[in-house]
Amino acid sequence: MNYIVTDTPLGQIKGIDGERCTEYRGVRYARAGRYERPIEEGAWEGVYDATHFGACCYQHRAFEEDARVNPFYHKEFRADVTFTYSEDCFFLNIWAPKNSEKCPVLIFIHGGSFTGGSTDEAHIKGERFAEKGIIMVAMNYRLGPYGFCAHKDLKDQNGALANFGLYDQQTAIEWVIHNIAAFGGDPENITLMGQSAGAMSVDIHLNNPALQGCFQRAILLSGAGLQRCLLKPLSIEKITPFWDKVMQYANASSLAELRALQPQKLFYAWRKACAGSPLSMPYTFPVYDGKILDKSRFSLAALPDIPYILGSTCTDMIPIVLEGVDRRWGKYVLAHNSAPCYFFNFNRELPGDDMGAWHAADLLYVFSTLKNNWRPFEEIDYIISEQISDAFVAFAESGNPNNAAIPYWQANYRMPMSFCEHTGTDMWKTMDNVRYTFNGRGKTI
Repeated sequence: MNYIVTDTPLGQIKGIDGERCTEYRGVRYARAGRYERPIEEGAWEGVYDATHFGACCYQHRAFEEDARVNPFYHKEFRADVTFTYSEDCFFLNIWAPKNSEKCPVLIFIHGGSFTGGSTDEAHIKGERFAEKGIIMVAMNYRLGPYGFCAHKDLKDQNGALANFGLYDQQTAIEWVIHNIAAFGGDPENITLMGQSAGAMSVDIHLNNPALQGCFQRAILLSGAGLQRCLLKPLSIEKITPFWDKVMQYANASSLAELRALQPQKLFYAWRKACAGSPLSMPYTFPVYDGKILDKSRFSLAALPDIPYILGSTCTDMIPIVLEGVDRRWGKYVLAHNSAPCYFFNFNRELPGDDMGAWHAADLLYVFSTLKNNWRPFEEIDYIISEQISDAFVAFAESGNPNNAAIPYWQANYRMPMSFCEHTGTDMWKTMDNVRYTFNGRGKTI
């Protein structure tokens, strides 16, 4: 393995000088204690070693066998990959073109229901984007009870404390803006991309007052508008009783004791509270805090006028709901925004089983990581991967995904691009989406 040392505003950093790109792993972007806002990382002494991935946040697979608890996604994304876990998970990875200078920057936020996931899973790689002239950055952030605890009594001198994972993401984005030029990136040409909970996060940052004007376009995969249009965020007061239950199960008599709790004990107290609360998932989602997520700003009417790509897969969670939310978003921006909004369905049913195009399947194609997967992919799969990846490259460069690899992609919410064996714009597969929703084919999350 060859290495490279790069000068940055924070000091020298050692990365991997690969055949396809230059890669920097496990770059620290912030520090924070439990239930504290992150503080952006400053200068370091000596040469920073960025040749190994940093820790991801504690989650179920930190304490239990992932292959047993979540066998489907373990097989797809995590088999034979070694992870480290910590609440100190403020690390990002950078993939940069060789000899890059003022390259467009693509920042990716991973999904996982705000309770799982990491950027060093086998399907998240930036080599192909870097080969095509795009710098890609992906960050870890705090999850679950470590990143999304919200309680009415949890405050500092500035008021309510909540949404710690969102503040981690914000700080990572700010770190990129401040430092990416040293890696050959253009801090004034940033595309923000996320999938599932990552797309929901991107949606929130579109109206994050601290990031206004900081990115020029956005890509939202399998999650655009879910909180903005449908699953509205809850208030801190609304979910305080849930976190009181967590404290009860943890035998913590105060928030100070909850802060000091061992990570494993906190995890199992939180999970016990989830098991005892019907429809508990939103209790560990972002909440209205009046700062990063304000109710008055979080509506379709507040969407910034920038180019968007929105997409989902054909057996994606609740397919008919995702179609409906995308259509609602598209109808609004078509009437009120001047910048284009492009829509796609990923309709290639993956070979190897009968799961179809499951939730997050498109990421294998977006990141061109089919070779990291067990499935018997065919030549057409690699063609589709080139098509969607090249479209995202073009979009990151100019805000327009059209390129020689795909038929003309029109910005029309009624005619999304269908990435499949016969890629091209097509009508929504509405009846298929209804059928997939009610026969359970979209249940994998």
